Parts: sequence; C-alpha cells; structure tokens
Amino acid sequence: MTSSRALILTLCLAARLAQAHALEPTRLIVTCQADSSLEDCLSQAQASGGDAVRVLPLIHAVVVEIPPARLFAAQEALASSASVERTDPDPKVRWLKSLPDFTIPVPDLRELKKNLSEIRKPDAAGSYSEIPWGVRRVGAEAAWARTRGEGSAIAVIDTGIDDSHPDLAGQVAGGFNALSPDRPQSWRDDEGHGTHVAGTIAAKRDGRGVVGVAPGAKLYAVKVLDKNGSGRYSDVIAGIEWAASRGIRIANMSLGSAEGSEPLHRAVKAALKAGLLIIAAAGNSGGAVDFPGAYPETLAVAASDENDLVADFSSRGPQVNFIAPGVDILSTKMGGGYVRFSGTSMATPHVAGLAALAESVGATSPSAIRAALASAAKPLAGLTSAMQGRGMVLAGNLVNPKSRRDESGERLASLTR
Repeated sequence: MTSSRALILTLCLAARLAQAHALEPTRLIVTCQADSSLEDCLSQAQASGGDAVRVLPLIHAVVVEIPPARLFAAQEALASSASVERTDPDPKVRWLKSLPDFTIPVPDLRELKKNLSEIRKPDAAGSYSEIPWGVRRVGAEAAWARTRGEGSAIAVIDTGIDDSHPDLAGQVAGGFNALSPDRPQSWRDDEGHGTHVAGTIAAKRDGRGVVGVAPGAKLYAVKVLDKNGSGRYSDVIAGIEWAASRGIRIANMSLGSAEGSEPLHRAVKAALKAGLLIIAAAGNSGGAVDFPGAYPETLAVAASDENDLVADFSSRGPQVNFIAPGVDILSTKMGGGYVRFSGTSMATPHVAGLAALAESVGATSPSAIRAALASAAKPLAGLTSAMQGRGMVLAGNLVNPKSRRDESGERLASLTR
C-alpha cells in the first residue's frame, strides 16, 4: 500500500468517526421553574423532542436525551417553555486525574517489598503496625482510644468499592449505581479508584494489611464513574442526591472537573441544606481548584508529602480548606492486595475519615463538623493558606478539645472561607 493511499484511508476513517460522534444524541439537564411540577416539566421536555433519561428531584430538574436531527428545535422549545428555568449541557467528563494516571500496575517485586515494609513498619512501642504513613501523620491512633468512627457513615462518591477485599469486607453497608438506573445495586468497583479511597477512610483494623483513619465507620459505595473514570454531571448529581436522601452526613468526592456546572453547584447546596457535607479533592493541576471543591459549600483538600511540603501537583487557591497526606499513599487495591497512588484524591479520604471521627464524638451537623475540623487543624510551616487552607487536621485534637489552641492560646474559630 502506498503512503498516499494509506493517508487517504486514515482520513476517511477519521471522517467516519467524526460523523459517528456528531450523530450521538445530546444530553441536557433541564432545570424546572420552582412553581412547575417535575411532571409538567418532564412533559414539556418530552414534547420538545427529548427522551427522558432521569429525574433529579434534589435540584428540581430532569435529564433528556435529544437526537441530532431534533436538537435545534428542542432547544428553542425548551427556551420558550413556561415550565423551564434553564438548560445546561450534560457531557461525559473524565473526573479522575490522579498522579500517576490511575491504572492498576503490573506486579513489581520491588514495589511489593516496599508495600510490605510499610505495612510491617514498627510503631512507637516497637510492635508491627498496619498503619500507613498518611493515617499515622494525621494522628488517627490518638483518637482510637475514644472512637474509631463508630456510628458514622461516609458516602464514597466514586467508581464504587470492592467490598470483597479483606480489609473492606464488612465495612461497606450498601450503595447505589447512578450510571445504570435499571441496575441501582450494581455498585461494585470496576476501575480501582474508589476501592483505594475507601481503604484510607475505613479499612478495618485487624492486624493485617492496612487500616483507615476511621475503621469503625461504615461506607456507602456510590458509583458515579465508569471503568474509565468517566461520568456525566447528571450521574454525579444523582449520586449526591442518593446520599443526601438517606441522611448520610459525610461524602468523600475524590474527583474533580476544571469546569463547573450550575446544576452541580445547586446539588451541592441542596445536599448541604439536607445535612450532607461534601469533602472534595482540590485537583492535581497545580493551578486552580477543581469543581466541586471550588464551591464554598464543600471542603477542598490539598495534598502533602512525607516532608510536610505541598505536592507539586496539588491545586491551590483561596478555596483550599485543608491539607492531608497525598503522596505515595498505600491503600487497598481492587481485587485484593495493596497499591500506592498519589493525588489530592488520596488526600481527601484522610479528611473524610477525620470528619467521621468528629461526627462520632458529637459533631452531628455539617457546620459542627466543619468547625471541629478547623479547630483541630495545625498549619504546616512554610506553606501559604492557598496551599493548605487551615492546615492539617490532627485526630487527637478532635477528641481532646483542651489541646485545640492556636498560637495565642485561644480556641480557633469555626471554619470560614
């Protein structure tokens, strides 16, 4: 085959792929007017030429899918409908941006030995511990004599959780699959990210493997991302809605997008009003904080390393609330075993676990949890507030209020933006 003929075939294939992509239906989030019922709004959306995908009561919206041939007419009809407040695109987004890219690595004997050495690292008393360096750095052990997070529940809004892992067996109380409304119970992990996050929050303490910050807490696997780490805004909103509707007070969202979305922001605000506090990854761009972490209603978490320096990749800005270990974090691996990953995705579950400890000792509202975390935080030397927010939360300070003092000896005020 000549090079010119190969080029022509390549261009033809590219054109066909572009054409196929252009023929894909468009999804829109249609927000209904406050004085219109969801039923009326849905009827208007369907009458415009859209096919109903799901209803989002949390934000009084519906999701419709519109074929390309009807898109222009449907958008005009929705814009003129008395039942519709606004429409927003609902694209598929890759929400996971861990460093390195979150993939399950090929087994490496040197890495295995490194993992085992951390699992078998002696503690202060000289005995061997299952405590990873990040869990130890936030001082989780200092709280465990009083609480390990019993009575607290955390929604892990992510790729799902592998609840068959020995360190997570019995820790997952249930879940929800937002990706497939016809299979809501199919929430198990098929990517690995959510399982890693879950281990840092609440892997059980059994003398083997690793232990999480709050090993007495229960997890809920809210699957909003597929095996490629992708999902639509409406999927993420549906996951937030599920957690908020069940009275869960803490959600871990180790995910982020560089672009915000008005429906997503409304979901975050509505969830907070319902009693759900979202703790989100700041992002791994080294630049501006990702969404939903950038919304003032969430707590955004930056990443530090073993030297208490901010990770180069960690996003920063006035939206950052706290910093937590996020480099070379050892945690549970989908399918069994353990693996290290870096990213603000790995820092966030440390704070979610600390929030569970705070809830279990009496912080029973989002505002109380925020205040407890802020009061227990200690700034890291040499870092600006844009890098670390209020600093690193220490578990001992959560359960021992007398130790929560700032430099002048006064109690730290509750968290403010």
